[in-house]
Amino acid sequence: MKTKMNYEAAFKSIDDTLWKDAGCGSELDYIEQTSWILFLKYLDDLEKENKAAAELSNKTYSPILSNEFSWETWAAPKKADGSLNYNAAKTGDDLKDFVNTELFPYLKSFKSVANDANTLEYKIGQIFSELSNKLQSGYSLREVINKVNELQFLSNEEKHELSSLYEDKIKNMGNAGRNGGEYYTPRPLIQAITQVVNPVIGDKVYDGAVGSAGFLCEAYSHILNSKELSATEFQQLQTATLYGKEKKSLAYVIGTMNMILHGIEAPNILHGNTLGENIADIQEKDRVDVVLANPPFGGKERAEVQQNFPVATSETAYLFLQHFIKMLKVGGRCGIVIKNTFLSNTDNASIALRKQLLEECNLHSILDLPGGAFTGTGVKTVVLFFDKGTPTKKIWYYQLNVGRSLGKTNPLNQRDMSEFVELAKTHELGDNSWVVDVADVNKDTYDLTVNNPNTVEEVDNRTPQEIIAEIEQLDAKSSEALKAIKELL
Repeated sequence: MKTKMNYEAAFKSIDDTLWKDAGCGSELDYIEQTSWILFLKYLDDLEKENKAAAELSNKTYSPILSNEFSWETWAAPKKADGSLNYNAAKTGDDLKDFVNTELFPYLKSFKSVANDANTLEYKIGQIFSELSNKLQSGYSLREVINKVNELQFLSNEEKHELSSLYEDKIKNMGNAGRNGGEYYTPRPLIQAITQVVNPVIGDKVYDGAVGSAGFLCEAYSHILNSKELSATEFQQLQTATLYGKEKKSLAYVIGTMNMILHGIEAPNILHGNTLGENIADIQEKDRVDVVLANPPFGGKERAEVQQNFPVATSETAYLFLQHFIKMLKVGGRCGIVIKNTFLSNTDNASIALRKQLLEECNLHSILDLPGGAFTGTGVKTVVLFFDKGTPTKKIWYYQLNVGRSLGKTNPLNQRDMSEFVELAKTHELGDNSWVVDVADVNKDTYDLTVNNPNTVEEVDNRTPQEIIAEIEQLDAKSSEALKAIKELL
């Protein structure tokens, strides 16, 4: 596909330029700097679309950005034939100074003048309040701008290719370390969780640890492709379906940009600490139909954060779990990734949370993931699927066995997840799936450990003498092989 090849080449060229610049030292810097420039090019294409639509309706269009800060004024002025006017385009120190002292302050100001936090204007102000231009060379900056200027956001095909490449950059950022991996959940896993929870139009879908917004992007695609949406339903999907919150600045920017590239014009993502809110303050109007999330685990929250929750614990993921249960409406559905130790830990908080989960929700399914499912970490995880409002009677377990070691060069794929997605519809029993009756769960510990009853441990019935004899036989064969090799040398 020509578009894909062109876009891949453009992204590689951008990375090469950023790598050479002294102000950019890692994949995190590359995606941060690419994001703000991509955003402004996207905004320019959006303004063109909106202007054309207004003209067709004989309406006057008021651009979001004033003329001197529009893309075609400072970044890509054109000649009469439509080609880039290099003589009029700022470069070097002039470009860097304009971006740092005029453009960024102007864009930041949108945050204070916007009427509504859910408007695109507010998003502009929020994004540029969290970022800065790190490129030290105005000439490098000019090179990146010229490459981004070649990209288009006008067709669905173009947006799809750009979104795929952007997600590849997020993945690379995660592989680069520096906690970048917390922003990236494997796409096949996100797709599987979303398919099982099955958000539909009319649902409010929420992720309070939004990261790169993978779950919200997938929920958008899932709903969009589930049926033919009316114009009203499409508008509802755009503006009143997908909600998120993110604490970290870079993740907030990446998540917002990722949703925009997937076709969501003004993402409803708030920049703030989800756990800073006392869950007692959550009201019925705040509640949602669906929660899809992979909250950070292993974190240590301070006492002032812990006091916002009935079950006090420093473990970040356990606080998020309480938040999500509270955020769900009665009948609401959840799919959440969590460390597998949650199922068996013997501390008071873990036991109390498992008890709450079983009594207040129907924990109908647990997906046990193999080590390496998350690139760059050996942490074992499970996915909890539950509906709020009725107690759990039976839990269907599925143990994912992919038949190979997972890692950076051999990641999780859609084929790996297909059987689970299919069997989750009926809770079919098999070699990798089984059911546990909650009546049989220990009421002192509420231990929910994954223990596949279909796995038969092989027992070695050989006597010590037989084992020794086999070892001696193998040693003899090895000696013969070494002797043969030496004779050939």
